[in-house]
Amino acid sequence: MTDILDQTSSRDRADALVRAALKAGADAADAVAVRGASLSVGVRLGKLEDTQRAEGDDFGLRVFIGKRHASVSANAFNDPGELAERAVAMAKIAPEDPFAGLAPADRLATAFADLDLLDPVPVSSERLIALAMEAEDAARAVSGVTNSGGAGASWSVGGLVLVTSHGFSGAYLGSRHSISATAIAGEGTGMERDWESSSKIHAADLDAAAEIGRKAGERAVRRVAPRKVPSGTATVIYDPRASGGLVGHLASAINGASIARKTSFLKDKLGQQVFARGIQISDDPTRRRGLGSRPFDGEGLTGDVLNVIEDGVLTTWFLDSSTARELGLQSNARASRGVGSPHPSSTNLTLHAGTISRADMIKSVNSGLYITDMIGSGVNGVTGDYSRGCSGFWIENGELTYPVSEITIAGNLKDMFQRIVPADDLVYRYGTNAPTVLIEGLTIAGS
Repeated sequence: MTDILDQTSSRDRADALVRAALKAGADAADAVAVRGASLSVGVRLGKLEDTQRAEGDDFGLRVFIGKRHASVSANAFNDPGELAERAVAMAKIAPEDPFAGLAPADRLATAFADLDLLDPVPVSSERLIALAMEAEDAARAVSGVTNSGGAGASWSVGGLVLVTSHGFSGAYLGSRHSISATAIAGEGTGMERDWESSSKIHAADLDAAAEIGRKAGERAVRRVAPRKVPSGTATVIYDPRASGGLVGHLASAINGASIARKTSFLKDKLGQQVFARGIQISDDPTRRRGLGSRPFDGEGLTGDVLNVIEDGVLTTWFLDSSTARELGLQSNARASRGVGSPHPSSTNLTLHAGTISRADMIKSVNSGLYITDMIGSGVNGVTGDYSRGCSGFWIENGELTYPVSEITIAGNLKDMFQRIVPADDLVYRYGTNAPTVLIEGLTIAGS
């Protein structure tokens, strides 16, 4: 564990790669070093099924010769010069990219905020097994649960080092703790399953294992004997487990790479009303203990909070340096990075809460669908056409009544975004978060 937390050697090797690249003939270069360790266990029916541990280092080098560039990666190397020479040789024959280059030197981060992303206390396999067993026991104890889909617990810690030839050197570490459980209810062909999970940066913030198991069991029991519903048009309410997917579709549509390629249904909507007035969606890489937080992006820039949707208006794209140059803009520090080249993405993306309670939202619906789970992708990023399988509960006279399944809902995201109504029950559980949301007038294909 101590070795994983010490990033000195990773910094030294990244720095050596950059120096070797310049010596081999590169005009500019950056290098990343990614180090990580993980431990996970899975149990089922009271027995340990698997234990997995992984630990390793990965390195990436990106070099520039004029407007040509190339990237190479390795999980081990003894001679940085050999890797650098290979990258330079590749760059020399690569096609020119007029938008290639490192991030502007005058915008590089010089100070790094403490976002409390590391829980330094190691977790033993025995502790993980105990947590998984506790979650599964609680799920199986729920009346009506007939079988177990298993439970798991995991811990991981990892870090990133970035060194550039124009003066940036930074590193950070993060940890992740998770518990999950899946329960099965019913018999024979009438069996149904459901799940619950919790994932946090710090172990102390996790939901209790018994609570996770209990929720998984109760959800599975509620899904037994689902019905089909007639096709038509109805009001649909998305549970928070499903509503984050709608925000994820927005993230894909406002990704700078999609905008530059003109493959997004929102490519001409900057500065326009995309959601109803009052809707606020922000992306915040600086949230303390946030699952998507980071002190700097994949190019060494410090990111601020972006209100990507402000009072319903689309205000910006997610941009790294390359896509920003192509669009005639400046990077907003949304470059993500492994050992390859950077690409734009969101960090902690949130649809902010509205003013109506979830209970009142359900009461307002005379007849409609409450979605708890989505199936498949079914989104055309170019047109915004949306069609996804789902399951959940039918709403009658303002109450959740019977479970439903084998349903497809359809619409177009441009219209759906305009009709989204958020509830007031926002909880930060994932990298992309949203409260319960209501959308009127979606097409339902059932029986």
